[in-house]
Amino acid sequence: MFKLSIVLPVFREASRLKDSLASVAEFVNSYEGGAEAIFVNDGSPDNCADIIRAYIAAHPEYPVKLISYELNQGKGFAVKEGVLKSEGQFILMSDTDLSTPLKDCSKLMAGIDAGADIVCGSRAVIGSEIGDNPPLLRRMLSRVFNVLVRISGVHGIRDTQCGFKLFKADVAKMLFKKMRIRAFAFDVELIARAKASDFKVVEVPVHWDYSGHSTVRVFTHGSKMLFDVFLLALKRVFRGKDSLNVRNGVR
Repeated sequence: MFKLSIVLPVFREASRLKDSLASVAEFVNSYEGGAEAIFVNDGSPDNCADIIRAYIAAHPEYPVKLISYELNQGKGFAVKEGVLKSEGQFILMSDTDLSTPLKDCSKLMAGIDAGADIVCGSRAVIGSEIGDNPPLLRRMLSRVFNVLVRISGVHGIRDTQCGFKLFKADVAKMLFKKMRIRAFAFDVELIARAKASDFKVVEVPVHWDYSGHSTVRVFTHGSKMLFDVFLLALKRVFRGKDSLNVRNGVR
């Protein structure tokens, strides 16, 4: 049993994957209490899977694993696959570009120690540090998306889309087993289900840098994200809050 599992979805990351692999491997290998890294190759059309396999073969001493499948399913699906196959007491979701450094996991763990079930890294709360900013259009659309998220009924979390989140493992597995959204808006469903199930969700400030390479396409993926959030809002309105509850009964 590991103390920490890190789940990293992979799609079109070949150009920088070697650097990320080395950083992640070093982090998990030195993590107090033991840690594992699970890279999930989400049907990437480049040679991401081959790069990860080669690294694992060359460094069998590191607790690094690969889950891979041929057909692209979406980031939410990839994270779900990693979460359900993890072995840690706590599960950290991180973007493969490490736009938030892994050392900031300690900030999230402090939130768990204070009683939270899920701790979301945030770029929007006091104390957060933004290094390189994304383009203006992406920032504007992000703000619009966050407004729609609040309209859909998800309140109290200012930055749902930061890809750096820490979970108690039993909570994460309970939630992800019920997840339906496979694409980029899965974070919104995740938080909505967590809140509907009375899990304690908090935000903590983290450092974040825009890598300049995002798999999110503003117009194609943005419209799908908005549609997924719209459907989530309809479900909440017509079926009620308990339709998102992953428990048999609310605690």
